[in-house]
This record gives sequence, structure tokens and C-alpha cells, in this order.
Amino acid sequence: MAIHIIIDGYNMIRQSPGLSDLERIDIQHGREALIDWLAVYKRIRPHKITVVFDGSSAPALSTGRDFIKGIAIRFSRRGETADTVIKRMARQEKEHALVVSSDREVVEVAASHGAATISSPEFEEKLVMAEHSNTKGFALDGEQNGPGWKPSTKKRGPRRRLSKQRRRNKLKISKL
Repeated sequence: MAIHIIIDGYNMIRQSPGLSDLERIDIQHGREALIDWLAVYKRIRPHKITVVFDGSSAPALSTGRDFIKGIAIRFSRRGETADTVIKRMARQEKEHALVVSSDREVVEVAASHGAATISSPEFEEKLVMAEHSNTKGFALDGEQNGPGWKPSTKKRGPRRRLSKQRRRNKLKISKL
């Protein structure tokens, strides 16, 4: 199952300490740094990624849609917010979407249409971990068992099964 990661651009930038510092200098620097970071992640994990920004602060001579370094960039139209665009995309993509935002309203609407959701700080951790594990030469997704791991059938207590929606959400997030 292919995952389409839909990112609330300014929410992600403002939730990240490093990116927010760059944004304070110049908003364009913050956007470029986020796109560069996502391009590195895309080389490691080839998911479809779309970053949505508010069009009110779009660069001059910018079209509503761009494609930079394999990352789809969308700016909302005049009179429309990025949140509206993200909600519409989540409605269209349904269970194939993973929405990255810390905006509660966006997360609730996306989840109601079957999309998985993750907060911006959690997604940033996933980006850092994927980049770190790739540079250190470790296998991703448990492709290689560690030398100390031994399979066991020993039970460790009662388990409670998550709801179907939470299991799907967890599966999508584990693919990051």
C-alpha cells in the first residue's frame, strides 16, 4: 500500500526548533530547509510527499503547484487556507494518506476520512531517526535482527487489541 504523506508546511516549520530559527530570518529559508530535509528523507523512503503552504506568503511569480527535488509543493489559493487544502486532500486520498500536522481540527477531519495522522514533532523524530539510521548503515524496518535477539514465545502479560483504525494508523506510521 503506497502512502501519500501530506504535510502542513508552516505548522511543521514552526514546531521544529531548527526550522523555526531559519524562518525567523527569512520565511523562504524555512521553506527551503524543510524541502531539502524532506528530499533527503525521500531518498531513504520513497513515499509520495506533498507539502502544503498558505498562499498568502507564497513567493512572487509562484504557481499554485511546484515540484522540487521530488517533493510536491502546493500553495493555497487566495481566500483559502492550507488547512482547507489538506482537509480536501485527506478526503480524496482517504486511507492512503498520512497527514502531518499538530492542528487539532485538521487531524480530526483527516482521521474522520480514514487518513492516518501524526503530529509535526513526532514526524520530525521519524525524519531524524531515518536519516540517522541510514547514515550509520543500520537496516531499516527490522530488515536485520540484532546479534542479541532471540525469538521467544514467552507471554509477557495480557494484550489488548487496538481498534482497527488505530492498527492501520500504527501500520502507516511504522512505514515512515
